[in-house]
Amino acid sequence: VCDLGCGNGFYALPIAKLVPKGKVIGVDIQPQMLRMLRERSRVAKIDNIEPVLGTLTDPKLPEGKVDLVLCVDAYHEFSHPEQMLRHIRQSLSPTGRLALVEFREEDPNVPIKPLHKMSKRQILKELIPNGFQLVGQFDALPWQHVMFFGRDESWEPPEKK
Repeated sequence: VCDLGCGNGFYALPIAKLVPKGKVIGVDIQPQMLRMLRERSRVAKIDNIEPVLGTLTDPKLPEGKVDLVLCVDAYHEFSHPEQMLRHIRQSLSPTGRLALVEFREEDPNVPIKPLHKMSKRQILKELIPNGFQLVGQFDALPWQHVMFFGRDESWEPPEKK
């Protein structure tokens, strides 16, 4: 499991407890966040988290090995979404999923600045052309979309067309 944009491990730590025989890869572009993740893991005696310093264009994930990439309130921050999506897609196992959680732009009552919101339409507009297909949704959170994507196996990168 990858917690992409893991920060100090708010999600990575509880996920690691759920997969004691698996591994959680905590990716962030800020070294200080990874230092906090390491310290919190040490204090909690959790040893199945691997902190990874990603870049603006590459999360540095192993190819074809990740069963779930969880990206909570972080995708909208990507400065290079096409490159990131390419690497995320390559990292997914054959049945792997990308779970995007983003604040709903469609709802003006969500108390988050518009800059930090995304509509389902915008998410689909970005992910479908980059080789993903929507495989599920969860709409019961009060403020956020949860959308699950798998690889679209019929997709070809633009350079191969």
